Amino acid sequence: MMNDKLHDEAKEIRAETAADAPELQEHDRVAELEKQLEEANAKALYAAAEVQNVRRRLEGEKVQAAAYANTGFARDMLSVKDNLDRALSHVPDGAREDERFRNFLEGIEATARELDAIFARNGITRVEAKGQALDPNKHQAMIEVPHAEAEPGTIVEEMQAGYMLKDRLLRPALVGVAKA
Repeated sequence: MMNDKLHDEAKEIRAETAADAPELQEHDRVAELEKQLEEANAKALYAAAEVQNVRRRLEGEKVQAAAYANTGFARDMLSVKDNLDRALSHVPDGAREDERFRNFLEGIEATARELDAIFARNGITRVEAKGQALDPNKHQAMIEVPHAEAEPGTIVEEMQAGYMLKDRLLRPALVGVAKA
């Protein structure tokens, strides 16, 4: 009996508390849901920003890849240019007067001009060397040459031309540098 009475009193207390509790529980529940919503919004904004950053980076890489896709081919063509220049530099003075060689030499010169035009259209430029200060980003010093007129560190001899593809170095110029 006593147990029943205590049990009934506990039921009444629970009922009274439960009447007040839904408001408190609902308020706590709403606050919790708002907090979760804020966190979800922050995560969504972060994810959207990350996606945008990845998209921009990929676009930049795509542009770079397209701009420099022909780098390997351009490097290979430099040896052709070197060989044409070497052939033209070894032509004796009297060969141009000889009718048999004149057409041949004009053909080699026309080929060299066409290659220069192709290089220009594709953004391939020769690195300035002779008379310039040594720039380790564009020149590779092969020898030091005693020189009375040039300042030490100035390029006085070019052994092999260097080339740039737009703003990237394809091949450094191999040079001789003046020493004191």
